[in-house]
Amino acid sequence: MTESSTSPFSPLERLVQRAEQLMQRIESVLPQALQAPADWNDAIAWRYRKRANGCGVLEPVRHVGPMSLSDLQNIDGQKEKIARNTEQFVQGSTANNVLLTGARGTGKSSLIRACLHAYAPQGLRLIEVDKADLTDLPDIVDVVAGRPEKFIIYCDDLSFEEGEPGYKAMKSILDGSVSAATPNVLVYATSNRRHLLPEYMTDNLAQQKGENGEIHPGEVVEEKISLSERFGLWVSFYPFSQDEYLRVVGQWLSALGAPEADIQAARPEALVWALERGSRSGRVAHQFARDWAGRSERQVQTRQQIADVADLGEEAQD
Repeated sequence: MTESSTSPFSPLERLVQRAEQLMQRIESVLPQALQAPADWNDAIAWRYRKRANGCGVLEPVRHVGPMSLSDLQNIDGQKEKIARNTEQFVQGSTANNVLLTGARGTGKSSLIRACLHAYAPQGLRLIEVDKADLTDLPDIVDVVAGRPEKFIIYCDDLSFEEGEPGYKAMKSILDGSVSAATPNVLVYATSNRRHLLPEYMTDNLAQQKGENGEIHPGEVVEEKISLSERFGLWVSFYPFSQDEYLRVVGQWLSALGAPEADIQAARPEALVWALERGSRSGRVAHQFARDWAGRSERQVQTRQQIADVADLGEEAQD
């Protein structure tokens, strides 16, 4: 009995089926348009990620690190500027894109996270985008345009090397694209550099020709600082003094339940901790406090275990 006599489909129908199956396989590996999440209230923060097939997705961040504005010490001026700008944004008033620059570990990222927690009940949402994915910024903005929520596009530790494609994508989103800016989107970026491209001594030599015979080197310098200038608000952070560092250490130890006497006793050890790391910052203070509190807890547990063993020994003797 032949195949044609046993199959309920004609050769043409079988050919069409195979063609459809082939098209489905091809479509599964082709890049797809970015899809909006089914529910923007599923999380307050989202992370843009690229799949192996090149498709971008917005993944909810289920556990955003807790942080409140009152937790952040010694950056009152910076905190006031960022909080004011964010409040204007969520209330529908005009606000600026923000570039936070300066010393590492001084609270740049923590301040953005604290603002997210503070204003999430008013509809603020955050989308974290890695530098390597900045070329997809127009797609992300299109997905959220028209939504009632307010969105911060967050880029952490932002800087570029010569020729990176994300540089021009960021410039266009900030200011310069033919399309109008979306009123429910702002960009908040942190960086250790105020100017986001590397600068060289030769850039400042007005008569020095560039490597490829650049005859207008001044324009090269203008190009390198043009991205930073498109952020409407610049906020700078500075290293902590010793007293400021110790004050933050005390604040974190207190938050972890340490009594005042222990906080004072921990000060010399906190200074050694900072010296070993070559930095006095809020991040270093937090790391010390966690280490100190953890060691203290273990010591209490050990003393309790010793006391329990001693009690058992006394009971056995009795």
